[in-house]
Amino acid sequence: MAINGTGISFSGLASGIDSSALIQKLVTLEGLPIKLLEAKKETFQDKLSTLGTFKGLVKDLQTKAKTLATKSDFLSFKASASLEGFLSVSASGAATEGVHTVTVNKLAAVDRWAFDGVASKTANLATVDGQQISFSVGGTNISVTTVANDSSLEQIAADINTAGQGKVTASVVNAGTSTSPSYQLVLTATESGAANRITGLTNNIAGLNINTAGPNGAGVAQSPNNITVGSDAEAVIDGLTIVREDNDFGDVITGLDLQLQAADPTKTITVAVDPNTEVIKTKLKDFVDTYNKLIEFVNKQNSYNQESGAGGDLFGDSILKSVMGDIRQALFGVSQTTVANDTEGYSMLSLVGIKSKTNGMLEIDNTKLDSKLATNIDAFADLFADLDGFSNGGAAQNTPAYYTDITADSGLAASLDRAIDKMMKTYTGQGGNVLKGIFDTRSETYNTSISKLSKDIAAKEAQVAKFQETLIARFTKLEEVMGGLNSQGASLQAALAGLM
Repeated sequence: MAINGTGISFSGLASGIDSSALIQKLVTLEGLPIKLLEAKKETFQDKLSTLGTFKGLVKDLQTKAKTLATKSDFLSFKASASLEGFLSVSASGAATEGVHTVTVNKLAAVDRWAFDGVASKTANLATVDGQQISFSVGGTNISVTTVANDSSLEQIAADINTAGQGKVTASVVNAGTSTSPSYQLVLTATESGAANRITGLTNNIAGLNINTAGPNGAGVAQSPNNITVGSDAEAVIDGLTIVREDNDFGDVITGLDLQLQAADPTKTITVAVDPNTEVIKTKLKDFVDTYNKLIEFVNKQNSYNQESGAGGDLFGDSILKSVMGDIRQALFGVSQTTVANDTEGYSMLSLVGIKSKTNGMLEIDNTKLDSKLATNIDAFADLFADLDGFSNGGAAQNTPAYYTDITADSGLAASLDRAIDKMMKTYTGQGGNVLKGIFDTRSETYNTSISKLSKDIAAKEAQVAKFQETLIARFTKLEEVMGGLNSQGASLQAALAGLM
C-alpha cells in the first residue's frame, strides 16, 4: 500500500523521522496477507481454467464415441455398379454386405405441354375479358382468367406461375427464328410421375390454340402439343419390379441410395456392397488418438517433480481419478462371463487389436485389427455399438439406474457415451432438487472459493486503507506536537540567551 494520493506529505523536519517511508513499510507489512489471498485466488482460477480444458477433452472423447455407438454409425460400406451411366449408388452404415441386381426399364418424366406458336409474345391474345386456361396438376385445380387488353403470352405465363401453387411452371419459348419467331407457351409439371400429369386442360383464349387430348392408357401422347408425358420410373431390383414417381429409389434397399440415370431393359447392372474398412479404421484411429490426448493430459496433471513440483493445476484433485475411473470402466469393464462366452475373440479391445500401454495410452495393432475386421465385421461392430438400443426401464433421473442399460446388448462406445453424458448433464431430481454432473459441481466449488477470496481481499484492502489513514493521522499529530515543542524550545533558548 502506498500513501500517494492522500494529499499529505511528511518532511520529518520536526521529529527527525522519515514518516513517509516508515508508513509505507508499515502499510506494506499490513498488506502481506492480501498477496497470500491473491495467490490462493489465482490458484483456484488456474484450477478452473484447467478444469475447463479437462472437460473439453472428455467431451471430445464423447464426440468420437458417438461415431461408434450405433451399428449404422460404426459401420461404413462402399457400393459399386458393374456398368456406368445407368445409375448412381452409394451406401450408408445401415447397409448390408452383399450383391444386388438392377435393370432400369424406364426413367421418370415430367408432363409438359406446348401451345401452338404465335408471332408475338407481347400482343394481346384474348378477344374479350374472361377467356380462360384451366387444368389440374396432381389433384390441384389451376385456372387463369384473362383481361382482353392485358392478355399477351408473357402475361398469361406470369399469371399461370402466380396461380400454379408450385405445381406447374409456365415459360415462353421461341421455337422459330429471330426473323420469323414462333412463341409457344410451355406448361411443365414441377414433379415427375403419372400422378403429376397436367390433366383436364381447357382453353378458350381466341388467339391461343392447343390440342387438349390426353395420353392413352399406355401413357402414349395423343396430342402433338403433349410434348412429354408424365411417367413413373420403373426398375427391376433383385427380381422385383419397383415403380416410383421419380428416379430416386433410395428407399428400396436399406442403406443403399439408388438414383436412376438411364434406361435400358436389356441391361442388368450388378451392385456390390462391401465393408469400407478404411473408413472404419479411420474412425477407430480418431477415437484412440482422442483418448490418448486425454490420457496424456491426466498423466501430466498427476505427475510430480521434486524440483518443479506438481505437473498440473489439478494435481491431487479427486476429479481426475473419478472421471477416468468411469471412462475406464466403460471401456475395459467387461464381465468375466462375457469374456468366457466369447469363442471368436471380440469381447475386449485387446482382442481386436487395440491394446493398452503401461502409461495408460492405447495403441493399434493394425495387422490384428485388419484380421478381425475381415473375419467378422458384425461381431467387431457389436463390441462398440449398442445393437438393441438403450432402455433404463423407466428409472428416475436421480438414481444410478437412470444411466444403466437393462437391454441384452450395450457396446463399449455406447456405454462410454452414456458415462460421459452423466458427467456433463444437470437435471432436476425428486423434490425439485437440481442434480449437477461432476464437472459443474467442481466448477461451482472453485467459483465459490474464488468469490469468497475476492470478498476477503476486498475486506483486507479496506482494512489496510483504514490502517494507513490511522498512521497518517497519528504521524501528522506527532509532527504537529514535535513542531510545537521545537518552537517552544527555541523560544526558551532565545529568552535564556537574552538574560546572559
